[in-house]
Amino acid sequence: MEILRYAAFTDTPAGGNPAGIVLDADHLDAAKMQAIAAEIGYAESAFVMDRAPGAARVRFFAPEAEIPFCGHATIATGVALAEREGPGRLLLSTPVGEIDVVTHVTEGHLRASLVTVEPYVTGLDGAVRAELLRRLRLTEDDLSVDLPVRLSFAGNLHPIVPVRTVTVLRGLDHDADGLRTLMADQGWGATVAVVHRREPLVFDARNPFPPGGVREDAATGSAAAALGAYLRDLGEIAPPVGFTVHQGSDVGRPSVISVHVPVSGGVTVTGSAVQISANSGISAKGGR
Repeated sequence: MEILRYAAFTDTPAGGNPAGIVLDADHLDAAKMQAIAAEIGYAESAFVMDRAPGAARVRFFAPEAEIPFCGHATIATGVALAEREGPGRLLLSTPVGEIDVVTHVTEGHLRASLVTVEPYVTGLDGAVRAELLRRLRLTEDDLSVDLPVRLSFAGNLHPIVPVRTVTVLRGLDHDADGLRTLMADQGWGATVAVVHRREPLVFDARNPFPPGGVREDAATGSAAAALGAYLRDLGEIAPPVGFTVHQGSDVGRPSVISVHVPVSGGVTVTGSAVQISANSGISAKGGR
């Protein structure tokens, strides 16, 4: 079985967030997909099934759990398919709904844009918010004075935690085990987006990912989209508008995520993806 390895939200193999991709996963059940994702060891791997012209079904697995939606693996999958079938539109059926993906060549690089399902934003219970800050090892003084802590959904439910300074962001040292327990209790299956607003339309982000068995994600497309929905809900941006998220430098894989927020509806996330190693084979049981 052919395993592809791509880095998303980067133009170089040394950057971005790595994703495994299996383009012919129809013969795999969930247990085998989970074993293969654990063997690959990336934050997520995408398993593509029921391929047809302009359409496919996909499931996403982190090393320790299935994830309903994954932005960076969707971008990587879109680019990998475009390299084989040509750029264009691709409708992906995922556990959270249909995701519209368009691939195109810009400045010599293949890029993919995805449109999320309908997002929503909600508040946090006070006790849960306090526990979240404790597990992130943040205090009230570390938080932004302008942007509140909220939950935002754009395919996955992400706590959005804006911090006051880039120094606070760079110094983030979360309690992974405690955060994992809290997130399991709350049903948060993806990342926590800790963000700093560098400029009005430029953000830096770090994303702990305990539910997937990953300490920190290098680029989180679904969290970037959730941030866009959050900013729209708060009236902090004037849609239609784009902004960028810089992530991954703290784990040695710099990434840039482009986000476009319309007046209503799903948020668009765009990025490049490049192959990071030669393809390899893994058996259906997950072993080489």
